[in-house]
Amino acid sequence: MFIPGMRRAAVGLTALAVAAFGAVATSPEQADARPKPVDVTLLALNDFHGNLEPPTGSSGTIAGQFAGGVEFLATHLAELRAAAKKKNTITVAAGDLIGASPLLSAAFHDEPTIEALSMAGLDYASVGNHEFDEGAAELLRIQNGGCHPVDGCIDGTPYRGAGFQYLSANAFKTATGRPLMAPYAIHKVQGVKVGFIGMTLEGTPQIVSQQGVAGLTFADEAETANRYARELRRKGVQAIVVLLHEGGTQAATGGINDCVGMTGPIVDITNRMDPSIDVVVSGHTHQAYNCDINGKLVTSASSFGRLVTDIDLKIDRRSGDVLSAAANNVVVSRDVAKDPKQTALIERYKFELGPVAGRQVGVTTQAITKTQETLFGTSLGESPLGNLIADAQLAATDDEQNAVAAFMNPGGVRADLDAGPVTYEEAFTVQPFANNLVTLDLTGAQLYCVLEQQFVTGRTLYPSATVGYVVDPNGTTGTVADPCAGTRVVRGSLTLGGTAVDTAATYRVTVNNFLAGGGDGFSALTGGTNLVTGQIDLDAFVDYLTAQSPVSAPTLDRIRTTAEVPAA
Repeated sequence: MFIPGMRRAAVGLTALAVAAFGAVATSPEQADARPKPVDVTLLALNDFHGNLEPPTGSSGTIAGQFAGGVEFLATHLAELRAAAKKKNTITVAAGDLIGASPLLSAAFHDEPTIEALSMAGLDYASVGNHEFDEGAAELLRIQNGGCHPVDGCIDGTPYRGAGFQYLSANAFKTATGRPLMAPYAIHKVQGVKVGFIGMTLEGTPQIVSQQGVAGLTFADEAETANRYARELRRKGVQAIVVLLHEGGTQAATGGINDCVGMTGPIVDITNRMDPSIDVVVSGHTHQAYNCDINGKLVTSASSFGRLVTDIDLKIDRRSGDVLSAAANNVVVSRDVAKDPKQTALIERYKFELGPVAGRQVGVTTQAITKTQETLFGTSLGESPLGNLIADAQLAATDDEQNAVAAFMNPGGVRADLDAGPVTYEEAFTVQPFANNLVTLDLTGAQLYCVLEQQFVTGRTLYPSATVGYVVDPNGTTGTVADPCAGTRVVRGSLTLGGTAVDTAATYRVTVNNFLAGGGDGFSALTGGTNLVTGQIDLDAFVDYLTAQSPVSAPTLDRIRTTAEVPAA
């Protein structure tokens, strides 16, 4: 472990030894004979999300450069290894390598991404929340190999599993209390040991469908890291790195290697970690930063393979302690040669995917973005694309289940739609989770409670065009225990189809199965009754685009404030 001031303390101890025992050997020749530190390079990424091909739009740029794409990522990793001592380089990741992926990866249950990252030399990765999208059994298959239990070996070849080790320290099997996967790994470099502890955020059950986390319990991140750090020290490991799928955000003025006004869960988690932990490679927030938090190096490489964090450690050869740690976020630019093996992999899976991806499913008259409008100073407003998806979900259930409203969660809207023709692949990239639509009964009072819960969770539900209500920025926010106590939504302002909602009446409302299970903290939706499961959300979206084309961005007038609608 590296503790600031340790070297000064060592100097003082030498002086005391001289005074007590006489002169000690300090000649330049003898000083040079001391073992030199071992240089270890960590190459880190996070939140790759299956972006084998270069991401498009704003998702494909960073620091003013076009970035990303596994063909370029593999080349940059190779160049960084060549610049360091290759045998001293360890490549790691902090979760969400898969899940919410473009069609090229998702159509094959993300096997192409695991194959590509294995080929690119990844050694260890923590699990992220999206690693649990299809449940624990599927995650174990991704690690160990084997054909998918339903779809088989889709590309006709056996899936061999990951060529790297997933680490999952804080996801425990509820029945046994044992970790789902290996909690840590020990990697030797020139005789010194480096320990890697991997885990996801404790709140994973709140942002993954209940089926995905069934049978699992998630523990506190700092407590888990400290527990396994103690175990590693008992095994003689003093250099300890945590790969954590949780993160923070710096101020907008900060660059990719800055740490300006850092906020978010990672700050508290790191502050509670044991001093023996030297480095925290983080993720989840899709941000780039390079920080010193409580004497620990804390990094994040944004998302989609646009950055690689180059971390240099100097480790004492005798004690195994980290003497120094420094990092640099490097842009995965597209001005280097493509890795030919990655190119061949992409072409192979594109061939297997066939013409499905390029099938046109609709046309947009303008770009329709997922960007949220500002609502009284915060990004809690509506989204053009979010509203469009809610409209599509209502259209899919208004006749079949007599739904009168639909709501969409913002985390389920993953990409923008460009102007012009929309392909199936583009629609899939917007909605990649394959959630089922669920229509349920809610009373008017429950509807108000659901809307109040938005201000507790900090997440806005995008409403269908039938919904309208007014928000009071001076109203009170409820609590996690009692979200219904909030007064942000002006009572009497909620309308469905232009008619005021009666708190005692019952209404049919459509959401996806993630929300129906209380996802994103919307526990009020679990009180719905008479649930009927419908089609896949992507199918509803595609059908709507086809039927309504050309499609324009919906007007953002479904949620208004008291400043726009003064009290009567």
